Amino acid sequence: MKKEDKIIFKKITDIKKLQKIANGIREDIIKMLVKAGSGHSAGPLGMADVFTAFYFNILNHNPKNPGWQDRDRLILSNGHITPVRYVAMAHAGYFPKQELMTLRKLGSRLQGHPERTRLPGVETTSGPLGSGLAQSAGYAYAARMDNKKFRVYCFCSDGEHDAGNHWEAVLFAGKYKLSNLTVVIDRNNIQIDGYTEDVMPLEPLEDKYKAFNWHVLHIDGHNMQEIIDAVNHAKAVYEKPSVIIAHTIPGKSVSFMENLPEWHGKPPTVEEAKKALHELRTLGGKIRGEHE
Repeated sequence: MKKEDKIIFKKITDIKKLQKIANGIREDIIKMLVKAGSGHSAGPLGMADVFTAFYFNILNHNPKNPGWQDRDRLILSNGHITPVRYVAMAHAGYFPKQELMTLRKLGSRLQGHPERTRLPGVETTSGPLGSGLAQSAGYAYAARMDNKKFRVYCFCSDGEHDAGNHWEAVLFAGKYKLSNLTVVIDRNNIQIDGYTEDVMPLEPLEDKYKAFNWHVLHIDGHNMQEIIDAVNHAKAVYEKPSVIIAHTIPGKSVSFMENLPEWHGKPPTVEEAKKALHELRTLGGKIRGEHE
């Protein structure tokens, strides 16, 4: 075993520190989106707390050795929210933070959808919605066959539940009782064409997963302790896969973006970015910003 294989990321347990990291991640998301001039705003901001909890507390991983064989696998199915993954990875030490400003640039490792062969630490290339759970279930099934102890986590959107291949994977994982697989659904109730319940109603989402032999948990996707506790709960379930329905606010912490479908797939302008950063740095004007 190589020396670097023994190095596992030191987990942060202080909730206030995790919350501070999440806020810094949101700031960098705004900066990179306005620099790129394209990209998605709502989803990345809404999932900043979940990604923070995973990269800084939950995952067994090694930023200095991204290919470590015993690492937990985090597969992002809804690849369009990848700005939040890039920022979380940079903050965790996978690559320099300065590289974040190359988002969507020609030749950059940070493309609009993550590409496995470009950036170490990215497990799969994502793009077509609905594919990530099938990939994750395959990872989990293979891990069990090989008697591996790492866990597989799949992040997916609520909107991609419109895709039939997602439900095929739900059936597969339920049939084979893949208890080493945990899915986190970004239940923000929006998609590119509007609100999910107007486009293609998903409820009762919990009942659907339960019918396919899944263990279901609901959390506030912005409550750091609930995120961590839910994953620990899922680890204790041995007879079936688990799904965590994370109720999130799209555009979280930027008042003019929150809960609006039009921010699904557009970046802020320079002026909008200034306003967003001011809100993030002052917690919506409640405190004096340290960067002012």
